[in-house]
This record gives sequence, C-alpha cells and structure tokens, in this order.
Amino acid sequence: MTRFRSHLCGELRKSHVGETIRLSGWVHRKRDHGGLLFIDLRDNAGLTQLVFDPDRAEAFGLAEKLRSEFVIMVEGKVVARTAETVNANLPTGDIEVAVAAMEVLSEAQDLPLPVFGEPDYPEDIRLTYRFLDLRRETLHANILLRSQIIADIRRRMTEAGFNEFQTPILTASSPEGARDFLVPSRMHPGKFYALPQAPQQFKQLIMVAGFDRYFQIAPCFRDEDARADRSPGEFYQLDVEMSFVDQDDVFSAIEPVLHGLFEKFANGRKVSPYPFIRIPYAEAMRKYGSDKPDLRNPIEMQSVTDHFRGSGFKVFAGLIEKDPKVEVWAIPAPTGGNRAFCDRMNAWAQGEGQPGLGYIFFREEAGGLEGAGPVAKNIGPERTEAIRTQLGLKAGDAVFFVAGQPAKFTSFAGLARTRVGTELGLTEDGVFKFCWIVDFPMFEWNEDEKKIDFSHNPFSMPNYPLDRFLALGEGDADEILGITAFQYDIVCNGVELSSGAIRNHKPDVMYKAFGIAGYEKSVVETKFGGMLNAFKYGAPPHGGLAPGIDRMVMLLAGVENLREVTMFPMNQQAQDLLMQAPSEVEPKQLKELHIRVALPLEKKKDA
Repeated sequence: MTRFRSHLCGELRKSHVGETIRLSGWVHRKRDHGGLLFIDLRDNAGLTQLVFDPDRAEAFGLAEKLRSEFVIMVEGKVVARTAETVNANLPTGDIEVAVAAMEVLSEAQDLPLPVFGEPDYPEDIRLTYRFLDLRRETLHANILLRSQIIADIRRRMTEAGFNEFQTPILTASSPEGARDFLVPSRMHPGKFYALPQAPQQFKQLIMVAGFDRYFQIAPCFRDEDARADRSPGEFYQLDVEMSFVDQDDVFSAIEPVLHGLFEKFANGRKVSPYPFIRIPYAEAMRKYGSDKPDLRNPIEMQSVTDHFRGSGFKVFAGLIEKDPKVEVWAIPAPTGGNRAFCDRMNAWAQGEGQPGLGYIFFREEAGGLEGAGPVAKNIGPERTEAIRTQLGLKAGDAVFFVAGQPAKFTSFAGLARTRVGTELGLTEDGVFKFCWIVDFPMFEWNEDEKKIDFSHNPFSMPNYPLDRFLALGEGDADEILGITAFQYDIVCNGVELSSGAIRNHKPDVMYKAFGIAGYEKSVVETKFGGMLNAFKYGAPPHGGLAPGIDRMVMLLAGVENLREVTMFPMNQQAQDLLMQAPSEVEPKQLKELHIRVALPLEKKKDA
C-alpha cells in the first residue's frame, strides 16, 4: 500500500497467517503479561493485537516506553492465536502479529481525554479536544456510518434519475424562517450577504431552468438555539426538487430512497414498508398531540367531551358549559390500571406545571368490570362504561383525561401520551416507523401581532380552488384560516426528517398569499424578485423536500444527540471550542468591511 503499511489493522484474518506484514497506527492499549508485551494497534479500519517478545530486544525495548496514542509503525509475522486466546468479539481476534521491528512515528503527551474505554467526560473537554474524542470507537464508527449513508443516498438519487447541483453559499437575506447569518460585503459598504437557511429559491430556479430532477447534500445555516435534534449554526440536508409533479409523485420518488437507505443500515431493525401512511395534520394533532408522532407508540387519543357534558365531575362539566371550544380528551393507558401508576402520572403532570391528570382505572369486581378513581365516582357507572367501551379498554387498563381548549393543551396531551407509552413499555423497539403528515394549515393567527401569518413554508401552493383563493378579502379571515396547503412532513419514530411542499409557481397566487400575510407587493418583489421574475417566463409545476442528513444518521446510529454523529459540532452556546469560534477580529478587518462594533452595555462593563 505505502511504505508505512502493507495492510490495515482491521483486515488481517487467518488467511494471512505466515505473511510478513507492516502496520501503522495508534497505541490503543498496552498490557504486560509475564514478560511478553501486548499492544492493541488501532487505525481507521480497526484493531490488531501486537506481541513483543524480549528475544527481539530492540523492538521490545522501544515497546516498553510506549504510551497510549503514540503513533507507531511495526513489521512482523502474522501468527494464529491459540484456541484459549482467540477473541471472538474482534474481527482480527483469530490472529496476532509477532513484531520484529518497530519505529515510533509520533509521540503523545498525557491525554486530556482518554480514548480507550470511552468513559463519560464533560462536553467542554470532548469538544475542545474533538480530534481525540473522534478516535473513540463509538463516535468514530458513527462518523464512518455518516459517510456511508451519504454515499448510499447519492447512489440511490442518481439511479432514480436525479442530478446533483451545487447552489450558492453567499446569497440574500430572507424575511422568513430563522435568523440569518449575515456576511458583510467589503465591495458594497453597508450591504450584507446571508448564508442560506436552505437552497429554497435556488432549487426552484433550477426547476424553472429546465433541470427536472435536482438533489444536493446541502449545507444550511441558521442562527438559532441548539437542542438535541438540531445543531446550532449549520446542518446538512438531502435537498430535493422535481418538475411536473404533484404531491403523490414526490412521495413515490422519495419513499424507495428512504426505505432502501434505512433497510440497508437498519442492522436488524424493521423498516415500515412503503407507501408510507399519510396522516392529515389535524388528525395527527388530535390522535397523537404532535405533528411528528412516534407511531411505535400504539396509543391514540380520542375526544370524550360528550361523556362529561352535564356530568357530576363539575371541573370538566363546568368548563364545557362555559366555553363551546372546550373539549375533554382521553389518553388510553393499556395495562396501566393501578392506583400507583395513575398517581405517578398525576405527579408527573403537576411537575409539568399542570393541575394534574384526571384518571379512571378498570378492575374486576364481583365478576364484573368496575371503573375506579375520583372521576369514575363523580360521573357514575354508566358514563364510565361508555368511556371504556369507546376506547376499547379492559380490566387492568386505565385512561387519563385533559380538558380545555385543544389549542392550549394539545402539546401537553402529546407529552402525556409519550410518557404513558414509555412508562408502560408499550413503545415498540427495533423498528423504524415512517409516516407523512399532510394538509398543513397554510395560515395561522398571530396573537401577538393580531394578524394572519404563514403557518409554514410561504412558497407553498394552496390546496384550495385558485379562483376562490384570489378572490378572498379581509372579511374572509375564518375561511383563510381553514385553508390547507400542499405541505407535508416526513416523520420517523417521532423525529421530523423533512418538510416539503408543492410550490406556488404562479405569480398572481404568490402575491395574493403574501398579501394575506401582510406583505406589500413591493416588499415581495424586493425580497423574492429573482424568483418572481423567473416565474413570469414559464415555470413548471414543481415540488420537493429536504430530509435532514444529521437526523437520519442519528436515528440509524441509535443515538439521541446530533453531536454524536457530527464531526466538529458546536456546543449549546453555538461556540466551536476547538477552533475558538466565534472570535474577535483585527480592527483592520473591520475597517475594510466598514463595520464598527457596538457591544451591549453589560459587555462593555465587563471589558
């Protein structure tokens, strides 16, 4: 291969026994066994055990001085291990290398972060010494998995007839979505580029230019806070756009790619077959309390409002009587029918800032079924039985209740559903369950600004008769808020992988949509003039989506934080501890960019 190695550490097998080979890598672990020295040598491909014999005095003497993470080159003969020393957990566990000669290529100081054993370590240390952290077996394997997944995606997309194109990194700021990262222009004082939150407008322009099927492993930049499933600063997505398609065509194109990808890297886990099920947004919110439902959890919520109307449970009955918007939702809890579990859930709800969770649990009593708990006592046996029958519950089951205006409690109800499924072990393991969430509302009411806003992507085509849409006026607010769009999300195991839409390619419809959301025509032309102008010269119907690369790798790697599948992530404060970014710059650089720094008052005091 090279002068440093004839083989990789992870590829030696019984078939190599008797060969003289050369390996290079890092000292992973060193052990002294009664005169013989054993060293596990590690490279990108894996581990090989080296044996140093005192009879080889020069090599043995050097080996005695080795410490963890020294980089060495060895030459020796591959020998078979004895039966009692075979390591079945290691691909190279049938052999070892009897070292004849060794050279130290690089020494390592005392480590601030251990590589062998992978003990838990503070995040700031891991990120500051990320190059060491990346040597650890689990993280190293995750990053290699990421590379393999991206390569597989590229192959599948190309075989499906898509072409890969790169879109600009320096572009214009957008008024929608998250905060932009701004880049000052030296040549145009006072003006700024923005890093793209997504290649949204460019990929639509690619369709207008006549390239029917586009994809890109696209970097995206958003100045937003970190969370477990969202990296601060930047992330990557499989950006996709197609011409002359409707929603069904987009689904048909992407489902085989995602299903095949997950099946290949599932490592024994099941993948739901396609076509993936489709759930309207309104149904998802009512059944699961979320627009990214985890379908591994079988619990589906139902409205039981009528069973409480006029009942003896005055808390709920009073709410229903006072406000026609009030509903009572039931969260079934199969196998949760005991007071201890119900009280535990009630305490959890109080910890979430709620007054509690009403409940009924069902038990066998005198040869029949009985509902127990304060709620059952107050509404009586007939209403209790009607609730049990509606939900299909049996002895040993329970049900929890939330009440109020759904818009205010839906999120909590979804959390409670998840909590019940997890606590009772109802959530299925070892499976990836996909679904599409469709029919998102196009607009929503902004209570703070007392106006109608876009609900999701402003560039989506309304799922509404266009002639009627164009005729809507200020007095049609209720009708406007009922309009859905050709917008869709793809969700897997409760993780939103992607948003997408059939695009609004008609200028008059686009002006109208932005006008409803309060944007003047002049503002739309200033912000989106390039795309609008292109649409005036013949734009095909088109649509697409953009599944997140980081989130797909996170699911397939079986981890819960994107930092475990990202090579050089930032911390929670959007800082790169390794490269010390963001950082101050020289006054000369600021002068060239015509920028003066105005720090917040508290920062000035600290300085």
